[in-house]
Amino acid sequence: MNVVAKTEAGDLGLSAPRLERIRQWTQAQVDQKRLAGLITIVSRRGQVALMHTAGKADLARDKPMRPDTIFRIYSMTKPLTSVAIMMLYEEGRFQLDDPITHFVPAFKNMRVYVSGSRGKYDSEPAQRDITFRDLLSHTSGLTYGFMESTPVDAMYREIGVDFQTSKASLKEVVETAASLPLIAQPGSEWNYSIATDVLGYLVEVISGQPFGAFLQERVIGPLGMVDTSFHVPADKVERFAANYSPDDNGGLKQIEDPQKSRFLAPRLCSGGGGLLSTAADYMRFCQMMLNKGELDGVRLLGRKTVELMTTNHLRGDMADMGQPRFSESAYTGIGFGLGFSVMLDPAKAQILGTPGEYAWGGAASTAFWIDPAEQMYVILLTQLMPSSSYPIRRELRVLSYQAIVD
Repeated sequence: MNVVAKTEAGDLGLSAPRLERIRQWTQAQVDQKRLAGLITIVSRRGQVALMHTAGKADLARDKPMRPDTIFRIYSMTKPLTSVAIMMLYEEGRFQLDDPITHFVPAFKNMRVYVSGSRGKYDSEPAQRDITFRDLLSHTSGLTYGFMESTPVDAMYREIGVDFQTSKASLKEVVETAASLPLIAQPGSEWNYSIATDVLGYLVEVISGQPFGAFLQERVIGPLGMVDTSFHVPADKVERFAANYSPDDNGGLKQIEDPQKSRFLAPRLCSGGGGLLSTAADYMRFCQMMLNKGELDGVRLLGRKTVELMTTNHLRGDMADMGQPRFSESAYTGIGFGLGFSVMLDPAKAQILGTPGEYAWGGAASTAFWIDPAEQMYVILLTQLMPSSSYPIRRELRVLSYQAIVD
């Protein structure tokens, strides 16, 4: 698909020639063998100004990238899980400063790593329990095994705290994580972590429904996200993209065959990174958020709740909270709300943007951001790991904002 006609772009306050730069950039990613294929989407004022596909969804099978290609969105699952838990918040089931131990007693009496190795380490008592707000804002003291930056990360890997690959239940993996020390006192630092997977389990406990069933019934289904799921059913496998990483020769190597993928069978429903989705589906989610919780007459959240979720909840920016950089992005000038990063100061962040825009991305180089002031959202869908391979998210951000001319 290509850019809209010049008059249509102009009606949306966008320059058609400047939007064309995005199409050229998209094609260049394929021509330079940075990416096998990708989809770029720019929407403004409720209208799609650009939706462009380039390259292949599967190089080995010569399948072109299509608008309905299915992608592993990994951590772009987190905003949907955050919406799910906040729907329960709106029902009065808990308060943001409530300890999660009210619902998951395994997190009582947590300890915090101080020094030593995973075989023998020193720890101290947590000064307080983890709260819902800590989980939503990634200030819980939990971590990820793949971070490989602390001995606690190594403990996660050794004991099997991995919501992507575990064959255990959601409850079992969460309780295993609760048996390990935290890497920081709750509320003291921003650390990317399994927090949103724990939120998925809390949805299950509070609602009394399996997390996957709740998400389908209350979020995915009502939004009409018809291709979004935790696994790819047999009748949709031909639309499932392969996953890649850079090779040693400046090209690409396949790291997951879509026809032999673990995503083909039902699996643990990871609220932190388990969903697969399409461009059309994620556009519906972004438009719902831009509409402050409503889409096509279906309201998931109230306006004030969306505003709270997309407000910075940190003391300063993420760099102030101990995370100066993650993946390819610097976090100076960027805060974090309840499930989304939040732009505080584009000058400090050294990138085009708007204070109050909110965003996140996924491990396979996918990304989105939503800008309420400009009535705009942008989505990037591709499949390349690690996401730090190229600064494509920052490049697309500049290309998208430079197209605004009103």
